[in-house]
Amino acid sequence: MLDRDLAELYGVETRALNQAVSRNGDRFPEDFMFQLTLEEGKAVVLSRSQFVTLKRGQNIKYRPHVFTEHGAVMLANVLKSPVAVRASIQVVRAFVHLRQLLATNQDLARKIEALERKVGEHDADLQAVLSVLQKLLQPPVAAAKRPIGFLPAGKGKK
Repeated sequence: MLDRDLAELYGVETRALNQAVSRNGDRFPEDFMFQLTLEEGKAVVLSRSQFVTLKRGQNIKYRPHVFTEHGAVMLANVLKSPVAVRASIQVVRAFVHLRQLLATNQDLARKIEALERKVGEHDADLQAVLSVLQKLLQPPVAAAKRPIGFLPAGKGKK
């Protein structure tokens, strides 16, 4: 996301967002954030505008920052706006919930293994049920993600 879009989302000025980024540069490695060239920034703004001539103050004077999802989350931790604070709290709650789910799944996996040891190879039907349960506990295969950035003409969706 562009810096100005995140600034609007978090309820701060773009200038304040960029100041927070520059003051906390060590929190934004290359895989969290990068900067467009001035030409790329102008192209993005013009592609979003219905008018060829932009209104006063909408021209790009500085290279815009672009943030990945990790950078957007880090911004929530750096910014002090009420929306950013709420977003940061939600991220922490999501991680705590994820840890609880993981602990529950590990506990269930241990119980299934103990049950398998008790049953042994005597009951084929119960073994089939246990194997299905083990498959359900496996994490889903992540779909391939499209790389971040612009693609050359003809390299998009087929």
